[in-house]
Parts: sequence; structure tokens; C-alpha cells
Amino acid sequence: MSRTLIDSLNTLQPARILVLGDLMLDRYVTGEADRVSPEASVIILRATEQEVRPGGAAGVAAFLRGLGASVSLAGVVGEDSAAATLLSVCRDESIDTDQVLTDSTRPTTLKERFVGKASDRHSQQMLRVDVEFSDSINLSLEERLSQSLVARIDQFECVLIADYAKGVCTQPLLQRVIDAATEHRIPVLADPGRGVPIENYRGVTILKPNRTETEAFSDLAIDSLESARHAVADLHEQSVAQTVLITLDKDGCVFCDESGTPQHIPTSQRDVYDITGAGDMFLAMLGLSLASDHSLVDAAALANLAAGVEVERVGSVPVTIEELKSSLAENSHQSARRPDHDSLVTLEAAASLAAAYRQNAQRVVLTNGCFDLLHYGHVRSLQEAAAMGDALIVAINSDASVRNLKGPDRPVVREAERAAMLTALSCVNHVLIFDDETPHRLLRTIRPDVLVKGGAYSPHEVVGHEIVEAYGGKVATTSHVAGLSTTNLVSTIREES
Repeated sequence: MSRTLIDSLNTLQPARILVLGDLMLDRYVTGEADRVSPEASVIILRATEQEVRPGGAAGVAAFLRGLGASVSLAGVVGEDSAAATLLSVCRDESIDTDQVLTDSTRPTTLKERFVGKASDRHSQQMLRVDVEFSDSINLSLEERLSQSLVARIDQFECVLIADYAKGVCTQPLLQRVIDAATEHRIPVLADPGRGVPIENYRGVTILKPNRTETEAFSDLAIDSLESARHAVADLHEQSVAQTVLITLDKDGCVFCDESGTPQHIPTSQRDVYDITGAGDMFLAMLGLSLASDHSLVDAAALANLAAGVEVERVGSVPVTIEELKSSLAENSHQSARRPDHDSLVTLEAAASLAAAYRQNAQRVVLTNGCFDLLHYGHVRSLQEAAAMGDALIVAINSDASVRNLKGPDRPVVREAERAAMLTALSCVNHVLIFDDETPHRLLRTIRPDVLVKGGAYSPHEVVGHEIVEAYGGKVATTSHVAGLSTTNLVSTIREES
């Protein structure tokens, strides 16, 4: 169902979600860093504050709690003070830790970050010290954890796998959990670990690697959106997951599902203070959105939004729904009604623009037709269509398409000139030219919030209405100016000549 982001945020549900993966404790030591040590060429950090936060899979669980989800956490910790602190923090956040097992032979993963600020500037991370053990958990723990999760799997509406390659997400454990969830039709989303074989995630609903992980999986360098589309299609062809979604930081994300056609979901530019937690925030919001029955397009747009807000903060700090709404409202007020893009666009660009408009809670309207010999009826119809939303995309039939529809003596005005006249109208945001006899492919790709048709039609007679209505969009018609049409104008001109 296609929604604005505000609509999507308002319809998120407090779903029950299982997070399985490598558990970590993040410790932050912050202070002033404005002196150099006389003992060595290093900065002195005068510590003024210490803070602990859940990290890794536990961080994903904390993000989900911040978004209002009900969360159970599964993994392994050591028998040490870091484990006691981590479990205490999780329980304080009302995260269920009954599925967290203890292994006295391995330490709890601890990441200690030293963050300094000098001359009243933004804080900067100076050093990170890791305590970790990356060997796979032993067979006894693997069996206990898998049996426990399989027995409880039907209690959840979504499963998130947060694999950091620290030894918990073994291939046998993942396959048992994935198979059990699939049997109960529960979606499974996996954020893969670096260096982990892609086959370990076979059967997941969505595989969500980042740019670097995708390059390792596909042996393709991702230095553009085009290369990202090739990579996501390549991974999808390997049939590991139903859908492959690649996160591309400032470029949003691309995904490829059963349709086989890569789609790009852009994101708004942000001031980046700290990328820590952005991927976990994306995974959390993506899982919660899908558990709330949102479409993948809407879920990915929400995940982009949440990750964008997260990078504006220092460290992994949960983001609430209200904070996302506030950020969305602020960006909407700051954004111009028309993005800085050329008016004449390709189908692919139109789809990306439509997603960008929706990210700013703006409604996308699409109308299509030949628009040969532009006249008052066309202009009035376009003005009415524009008033039904925030951005109007006009799709015009190519010259070849018009000839197929209207006959060999049409169009009177060539496609380039028709497009130029339409882009000159203030009510039109973008124009694209298409060759198909119907707008079906356009509608499936752009997914407008409103499909509008001018002329003596009722909504159920509009070509493509069933496609738009199927994903929750609306179909509307504009007023008809009787007797005024291009066909009549052409006939009158020929008679008078």
C-alpha cells in the first residue's frame, strides 16, 4: 500500500519481534580534548562522563523498543561484568532476555569509545578499544539456542538477524530458525556479517547487506547507482533471499524482489555527525514496518528516514516515532515544492523523484495522454490534477505510440515539442515520454498516490485504475470541456484549409 511517510509512521504497530545475533556492550567515555600529552604525541582526553548502551544485536533491539515494538533478544554473552551491565540495560528497556545464554569460556563483546571535544566543536571519536572473541559458539550452546527459538518462533511477527561475525550466527542455527519462521510465514530479515558466506542466509525474506558487504558478495565495485543496481540483481539471481536490499548510505538503498527489476529508494541529505548505529536503525525500522504490513517500498523509505535521523546523533541513540515526525515536518518545511531536477525525466528518474516526494510527506499525482495540440481543455485538466497533490508527473505517449493509437497522420506535434510545452506550465513538475500502449508499467514503477485522467470518464473506466487501487492509491477524473479535443481541432483546421 502506497502511503506518505507520515501515514506510514502513524500506522506502525507494536509488533512482537525476535532479534537474533551477536550481543555487544558499547561504552562511551567523553570529555575535553584540547591538550597534547608531554609524554608522547597524543591527545589527552580529560574524561567528564561515562555511558553504556546496548550494541550489536542488542542495539537493534533497543532501537525497536524506541520505536514501540515488543522485543525478545537471543544470543550469547560471557560470564563477566560486561554481560551483567548489558543485561541490566536491556531489562531496563523492557527487552526480553530469556533467550540470552551464557558461555563462561568467552568474553562479552565490549566496544569502548573515547570521544573528545575541543574548542566547543562537535564531539569526535578519538579511539575505540574492542574486547571480543569471534570463534563460533560451541555445539551445545548452538543446540540449546536453536531448540529454544524454534519452540517459540510462532510468538513473533518478524525475525531480525543481526550478524556481526562474532560467532553466534552459525550456519546450522540460522537455517533452523529461518526454516521454522518460513514454516509459520514469519518474515526473516538478515543483516549479514562481514566475511560470512552468503549461503548462510539462504531462505531469508530479505538480505540487507551494505555497500562494502555487497562488493564482497558480488565481486562488483559499487561506485554509482547503476553499479548498485547490477550488484543487487546479481545477488538476487543467486536465489539466497526472496529480496535483496542494499543500503547505500547517502544514496538511500536499492532492492530487487521477485519482479527481477532493481528499484532505488533515495533519501534526504543529512548532516552526518556519527554513522554508528545507522545500519542497525535501518534494520530495526525495516523490520517493524514490514511487521506492520507496510509495502517494501514504504518500509524502505521509512528505514531511510530513521537511519538519516540516527546519523545526526553521536553514538547509537534510539529514535522515537515522534522524533521522526518532527524531523519529517522540519524537512518538509525546508524543502521546495519541486526538487532540483530537470523537468523532462526518464521513467527511472520519475520513480526516484516520486519516492523522494513521498519521503517529504508529499502526494504524487500522475496523469497520462497524448497531449497533441495542447489546448484549454488540457491546461484546465492539468491544473485540476496538480491541485490533487503536491507534485504532478505528466506521462506523454511517444510519437510511435500516438501513431499506433490515433493513426498514421498523428501526432500533429512531435514528442519533443509536446514535452517542452508541458514542462513550461507552472502546474507541471515533471514530464516523461513513454512508448507503451498502456500506462501499466509506468504505474507499477512510479506508484503515484493519485492517478488522474481528463475527459468524459468515470474512475473505473480509467486505464490502469486496478493497478493503482490495488496498492491503495486513488483514481480521479477532472472536469470535461465538452466539444474541445485535439481530434476536433484537427478536423476543423483541415476543413478550413
